[in-house]
Amino acid sequence: MSNAEGPQSSPRQEKAWGGVFREPTDRRVELFSESVSFDRRLADDDIDGSIAHARMLADCGLMTVHEADSIAHVLEEIRGEIHAGRFEYSVSKEDIHLHIESALTARLGDTGRKLHTARSRNDQVATDLRLFCRRAIDRLDHGLAELQQAFLGFAEREQGLVIPAYTHMRRAQPVLAGHQLLAWCEKFARDRDRLADCRKRTNVLPLGSGAVAGSSLPIDRDHVREALGFDAVAANSLDGASDRDFACELAFVIALSMVHLSQWAEEWILYSTQEFGFLKLPEGFCTGSSIMPQKINPDVLELIRGKSARAIGNVQALLVLLKGLPTAYNRDLQEDKETLFDSIDTLEAALGVAAPLVAGTSFDRERIAATIEQGHLDATSLMEALIAQGVPQRTAHETVGRLVRLAMTRGVALADLADEEFSGEYAGWNAGLRGALGASRAVERMASFGSTAPASVAEQIAGWRRRLGAAATP
Repeated sequence: MSNAEGPQSSPRQEKAWGGVFREPTDRRVELFSESVSFDRRLADDDIDGSIAHARMLADCGLMTVHEADSIAHVLEEIRGEIHAGRFEYSVSKEDIHLHIESALTARLGDTGRKLHTARSRNDQVATDLRLFCRRAIDRLDHGLAELQQAFLGFAEREQGLVIPAYTHMRRAQPVLAGHQLLAWCEKFARDRDRLADCRKRTNVLPLGSGAVAGSSLPIDRDHVREALGFDAVAANSLDGASDRDFACELAFVIALSMVHLSQWAEEWILYSTQEFGFLKLPEGFCTGSSIMPQKINPDVLELIRGKSARAIGNVQALLVLLKGLPTAYNRDLQEDKETLFDSIDTLEAALGVAAPLVAGTSFDRERIAATIEQGHLDATSLMEALIAQGVPQRTAHETVGRLVRLAMTRGVALADLADEEFSGEYAGWNAGLRGALGASRAVERMASFGSTAPASVAEQIAGWRRRLGAAATP
């Protein structure tokens, strides 16, 4: 930002609202209240909204078609200067909206001054922010889809591998690696659903609400709605200019997506430790230690886990910002942008490294195979085999529990117990029940919908290939 102005106050005529004032704005107030240092990110959205507004004004006879064309042409010139980094910023012009209007007016004179007809900065800012959020939602959805595709590709490569699943961070039951990986596709699908749902409420046009009461001029709000691709027009001008529900909702959806990413990061941090030894992370997504030469640290995963705290905190910041505001616009709402922008940036950055990290990770099959029978993962499989023979569930649970205790005492797997030892706990023991023992057999015996059975996982993979519209590379 240009900081060429001295400490003096700015002249009244530089302010779009300065007609009623006798005194210029104190420089300290300008520095305190400016937002162009961060809301300049809305430049494209402001220009798009202004062009649509000018076209509507011309269609309604509030300016000529030639004037609207001139405004659109100059606004595109200004857009080019902003993108090229040649546009000058000054805190005296407060925000990006006044910067663009001031540049337009400097070049077109009274024609430029007509652009703000039948709109207020209140509904203008609300429109720009909705356009910005709509674009962000589409980018985030694309990023989540790419992450799903990375998990799907990993699941296809490893769908036949049996790994332990954990509850309470203790070995629970065996599952196919593909099944475990597809669980993340499900979580991110719900995040995408929430984004799509949030987009519906975001895609409502507030422009034309004015400052608070609408306009007495013959404007056509539906004209602007169609030009900007909004689904609906805000039905109440008081609410339309001040509503930030959509911002809170987007911040929450982002925070929950970051929580999912944090859970995944935590799991893979553990799985890639020497103690677990399940995963081999790509070294390009790890860092080393300045003092311990042997270290290969999962810093990317740790940062994803850590950055979730920012997204969570931003939701609270937005809710607290809104909780004390009366109806209609208040300047407090200027503070909605930095937190929302930060949430969007945080998730977008995390997704940018998450997908390639997943694509570059592999399982240590030998290490997993060497330990898969540890922890008596087949205990539930044996219990259900007894139930299938008519043993009550509670009785079967107690019986297998005693067998597990026996195996633990001897330091062996359930399958290593002799038939006589099984018979000692269950009189109906027969050789056929051994088909329930062993991690791989336990997986193969699964039959319920959505289970980790090989056929079920293959069906899930095929379903995800159809849903994502792209075949992951095996």
